[in-house]
Amino acid sequence: MAINKTGAAHWEGGIKDGKGTISTETKALDAYPYGFASRFEGKPGSNPEELIGAAHAACFTMALSLILGEAGLKADALDTSARVTLDKLDDGYAITAIHLTLKGKVPGTDQVTFESLAGKAKAGCPVSKLFKAPITLEATLVG
Repeated sequence: MAINKTGAAHWEGGIKDGKGTISTETKALDAYPYGFASRFEGKPGSNPEELIGAAHAACFTMALSLILGEAGLKADALDTSARVTLDKLDDGYAITAIHLTLKGKVPGTDQVTFESLAGKAKAGCPVSKLFKAPITLEATLVG
């Protein structure tokens, strides 16, 4: 059974002077602004790369929760950030890397096991499977 979720964008104008909005089906984002300045110049607004990062972090963290449960473990806390790197190449821009940083508080495990389980989550997460760019992971067990 396929599950379909929708994200949408609206754009008006040229690449540098134009403005757009991003919306999600659930209205978590509802006509949230984005544009050239927010993507490339650090101005207020969103951009596709931070949304990809948030989606990847969320997917990976949920996948890890599943894998921990399968190993008889349960997290007190999992905090993940995903740094998405956008580089200018000869043929235009491309996402060239994604780095996941995970801090987890998981009673009953050790660093080596935690890293192994996190690696399985990184490989199995549906969002990870989308990317051609290399995905690295730094997992730290705390507490």
